[in-house]
Amino acid sequence: MSTVYEYITKAQTNNRHLFFLLIDPGDAETNAVSDLVAAATENGVDGFLVGGSLVTREKVAESVQLVKKSTDRPVVLFPGAAQHVVPEADAILFLSLLSGRNPDYLIGQHIQAAPVIRDYDLEAIPTAYLLVESGGMTSVEFISATRPLPRNNMDIAVAHALAARYLGMKLVYLEAGSGARMPVPDEMIEAVAQQCHLPLIVGGGLTGVREAAAKARAGATVVVAGNHFEQKRALKELRDFADSIHAVGH
Repeated sequence: MSTVYEYITKAQTNNRHLFFLLIDPGDAETNAVSDLVAAATENGVDGFLVGGSLVTREKVAESVQLVKKSTDRPVVLFPGAAQHVVPEADAILFLSLLSGRNPDYLIGQHIQAAPVIRDYDLEAIPTAYLLVESGGMTSVEFISATRPLPRNNMDIAVAHALAARYLGMKLVYLEAGSGARMPVPDEMIEAVAQQCHLPLIVGGGLTGVREAAAKARAGATVVVAGNHFEQKRALKELRDFADSIHAVGH
């Protein structure tokens, strides 16, 4: 059986682009999660991230179980803290907030999480988490007490992504933040993709089909959307989002 990381790298090798949906356990109701995940799976979503900043371990575990019951797609933990590690997921993004200089999010939380990940035998994917300026303070910025990367300086973003590669990380996550006013710039995605060569995950502030497809064209292997689809009226756009992302490169 292939790993989640192999699933992502195979897409990158074949110039395919994946659409992952982010489920925030703090925002979602039980019935809403099941309905959303079922609809997303039916409409071509390739995988799910589960996580948030202000949630309990119990809520994360409950949400992962609900998602797993409603889909056969990969379910990956997107943890905000060590306490969010639960055994029910297929893998965990082992995130290091390299855009910041807060040691707790560079290595501190990881020390607490590592033995738990080992005991649960979870697939851990070392991931450089790079928060990008998005026009306002996001939850991640506030809680981590870190500054985002300037959105108009490609060299700084590339340098951080290269550092991640040389440190042995396997993924780079360019994040504008949940509910961001502006998504990660296409120019930044393109610059990082061309010079870093690691698979890129890009998310935050995506509300339009063309916008999502543009992130894939710029070089995102995985495009992530979340808040937008918590609105029932947006569910009809799931297929359009998935199709537009999948069409890039074909």
